[in-house]
Order: sequence, then C-alpha cells, then structure tokens
Amino acid sequence: MNKDAKSGGDPKPNRRKFLGNIGKTVAGMTAAGALVPFIDDRAGVFAQRGDDGQTFYQQRANACFQFRVNAAQANNARIPPLFQRSNNGDEALYPNRIGSYSKGLPHQSNGEVVPAAYDALLAAVNSRSPALFEQIPMGGDRKLTNPQAGLAFDLEGKDCFSLIQTPPPPFASRENAAEIAENYWMALLRDVPYADYQSNPVAAAAAADLTLFGADFKGAKDTNGQVTPRVLFRGLTPGDKAGPYLSQFFYQPCFFGANEVSQKIRTVRTISDGGANYMTDFASWLSVQNGVSPNQSDLFDSTPRYMRNGRDIGQWVHIDVLFQAYFQAFLIIAGLGVPADAGNPYTNSATQIGFGTFGGPHIAALLCEVATRALKAVWNQKWFVHRRLRPEAFAERVDRRAFHGANYPVHQEILNSVTTNTRLGGFLPAGNALLPMAFPEGSPTHPAYGAGHATVAGACVTILKAWFDESFVIQNPVEPDSTGQVLVPYTGSANLTVGGELNKLASNVALGRNTAGVHWRSDGTESLKLGEAVAIGVLKDQKLAYNEVFNGFSLTKFDGTTVTV
Repeated sequence: MNKDAKSGGDPKPNRRKFLGNIGKTVAGMTAAGALVPFIDDRAGVFAQRGDDGQTFYQQRANACFQFRVNAAQANNARIPPLFQRSNNGDEALYPNRIGSYSKGLPHQSNGEVVPAAYDALLAAVNSRSPALFEQIPMGGDRKLTNPQAGLAFDLEGKDCFSLIQTPPPPFASRENAAEIAENYWMALLRDVPYADYQSNPVAAAAAADLTLFGADFKGAKDTNGQVTPRVLFRGLTPGDKAGPYLSQFFYQPCFFGANEVSQKIRTVRTISDGGANYMTDFASWLSVQNGVSPNQSDLFDSTPRYMRNGRDIGQWVHIDVLFQAYFQAFLIIAGLGVPADAGNPYTNSATQIGFGTFGGPHIAALLCEVATRALKAVWNQKWFVHRRLRPEAFAERVDRRAFHGANYPVHQEILNSVTTNTRLGGFLPAGNALLPMAFPEGSPTHPAYGAGHATVAGACVTILKAWFDESFVIQNPVEPDSTGQVLVPYTGSANLTVGGELNKLASNVALGRNTAGVHWRSDGTESLKLGEAVAIGVLKDQKLAYNEVFNGFSLTKFDGTTVTV
C-alpha cells in the first residue's frame, strides 16, 4: 500500500485517473482481439475514394453484415459435428429425485420433492415452452430464478448450448462425500480468521479429516500430498497458495474516478457476537426447501471490517454486484500502474492512445459484457443439463441416512465422519448432520452446477489477465488483523503477482459461496473454466473487429497453461 494512502494523505496522482486518463502505462490497456481490419475487402474502398463517399457507406453496411455472418460461421465451425452434453446420471438413477435440485417446489414430509412437481419442471425444461414454465407447481412464495436465461441467444462468442461442463460427482460417490465434508468444515470454521488456521485445533481436525478421503478430495494439498491448515479451503489455480488467503484486490486502495472506495464491508455478526447459523433443524430446513421465505434476517455487525474470515467472504458474495470484484480489481490495477499486455497496439504508438478500443472505457465495459454472457452460459448448464442438488439438500440426505434410518445411497466415508467423535461427529451437534447455513434463506432458487459466481469470476479474471502484465509484483502487500479493523503488512516471503492475485480473487469468490454452504467445490473449480471459455470466445470474436494492427495477447489459463488470443 502506498504510504500516503495509509496515512490518509493525497494518493498517487495516477490512482485518480480513470478510463481515458489512467496514465501512460494503462492508457494502452488492451481488450482482447486481433486484427482482420475488413472481413469484406469491399470496405477497403474508402481509402481509395475521393468523392462524397455515398457508395462507401453502402459498401460499409454490406461489409458489416458480411462480417457478422463470417464471425458466426467461424464460431459454428469450431463446434464438433456431433457432441453430447452429459450430466452425472443421478436424475435418471433415482426416481424419487433425491440426487437432483428441487428447491422451491413442494416437498413431502420426509424431505423428498413431490414427484408431479418435479415432472412439471422437467416438462418445461424439455419443451422450453414459456407457458409450461408458468405451470410449474411452487411450494412457497420464493420463485425459481430465471431458468429461461439459459435459452437466450448471444450475438458474440460461443452459443451456450455449444459449451460443455464435465459432469459433477455423482450422488453416491466418495468424491461427493468429500465435497460435503469440506462444506461441513467450512461452516464450522466460518468465524475463525484465516490467519489463525495454522494454530486452530478445528482447522487441524478439518485438514486431517479431508486427508482421509485421499485422492477423492480434489481440494488443495500441501507438497506432501496431505491437506494441511496452511492450504485448507484454498483454490487450485496458480497463485492460490501464495500469501494471505484472500486476494490483495480485496485490500489495496481503490479509487472509482474521484471517489475513494472503502475496502471495509458491512458484514454479519459472528456466533460469539450474537450471530447465527440457519436451517439447523428439520422443520426450518423443510420450509426453506419448499420455497417459503424465512422469518429470520441477517444479523449485521455494527462495525465495518476488512474481510478476515469465512463469514465475511460469505456475506460479501451474498449480496455482491455481478462483476463488482473484477471491476474493483481493474481500478486497483490501474492505480498501481500495472503495464498493459505487450500486445496492446498502442503500447508503442508515437501518436495515439487507446480509449474506445484498447483503452480504459473498453475494458471497463468489457468486464460487464463478458459477465452477462457468462451468466447466460452457466444458467444453461444449471437448468438444461445438470440440475445438481445443493449442499444443503445433500446434507439432509446424510442426516436422514445417518440418524433417521433412510435408505439413501450416501457414501460410507461421510457416514463414518459424521458419526465418529474424532472426525466431524466430534464437532457437529449430536445426532444432527444438517449443514449450518450462513444465509437465512439458504441457497438461491436455482441448481448448484455450474456456479454463477464462479463462471462470472472465470470470465472477468480472464479478461484482466489478457489485458495486463500478469507478472507484475504487487508492492507492499497487506492482510487484516484478526479483528478486521486494520490492515497490517504481509510479512511472508511469497511474491504476490497480478496474475496470481487475480486467480486467487476468482477462487475466493467461487469458494466463498461454498463457505456459506450454497455451493460445492466442483461447482467452483469447473465453473471457473466455463467462464474462461466464455471470455476467450468473446475475445476471439472481438479480435476480428478492430482496425488497429493487433496480433493478440497471451494469458495464463487457470490450469497453468498459456494461450494467445
């Protein structure tokens, strides 16, 4: 952090320069794309004409039409002639739909969905008829969240029906058991500061328990292949294991034009401060599954804080604006003077800077643009392919199987954990394996897989990595103290780079939803990849549209490989 910003003095001048006047290193900021100046050569006639240009205007209109046709054909050519999008098979395997999303529909007294209501949902999904979506029976006052968004066409990038996500772990699998175990431990550790994990006994127990799942636990592991408190609940992307748990883009000074944006948040109270977890008894759980709005509301902390624990990040992702984290990251990057990608056509221009193309306004708008396209893409996966149940619903299946005699095919490993005193059973309430939820309403009223937050994170972070020098090292990194009221210097040895902290930012947002109890690990990790694919598709289309000599730029994908777009 800059010394003046810490002391409350005037910040560096370039922190206040936004959009068209961010400073020389950022004025050439790149948006993605490379150059085919005129898809239709007839548009080039303008350079050869000396008359009033009327003929050119018609030719330019024709060229624009042909450009759009060619771009659409190029996208279509990238789709395999025959391909299949598969789910994990749970919907067909279990006629009682115990492995599928059903929240908001009417449920029976045993917690299972009313079969006719689920059949009505399937009829609407399979027909894609707006009228049938209006005929789905509802169990309460909460409505299903926008299933028809997954049917919308987009005019840029890949069509949502051409995108494929690997199916999530099946209901009865050991991997699924490992994922719900992580959700339980995240809930149990919500109020513990991340900086205290390495000395906290519950974090040690969590790491030991998750290690017992072996290769079926797909979360971060230390160099010895074990889960340790040092890497507990971290993401899998390059940069996730370096430095503080939360990204520097949640802490560094941020200026939105002339407005200083405080990085402290309005959070909710911890349990020790009178806060609460929710849906911890069957009656309240069943009411929420039926779609009845809870009679409880968030219990807010009166003190604004820097995010320091799982409850804080959970509340942040509870009410964040779709692309908020990445827009703020852009503002911070601009203020830090991070160089643009070397491929930016204005980096070495003697006469021009970028603005509407390859400049500040371009990237600011592009973050919003890819976010909305990512959202439609993942809604297609949620409603029309996977329909995965939420963790709160699976935890009820664990509870009914472990303590109430239900004959559900829950994997034995999670049953061992919730009934063993040295594992989860020693930390959960006796005889209760319901998942303590951070939100009174539990999950949103749409399926778990893929994850909307994670897909948007993947798309927006991909844009930022394409636009800026990922290797730039962030100076004076910080982290919050255990109270979240002040920032202190990060004293570790890791160099925190823009690329690594952007990856971490995406993981923080994705896994923050898990910490709240509303998503699974694979929802996050796989949906980051989906968002990345959406962004790259948009960049490829835009690359065709520029007049500048632009040969594309390189970025590091979430799997660590590099690609030039």
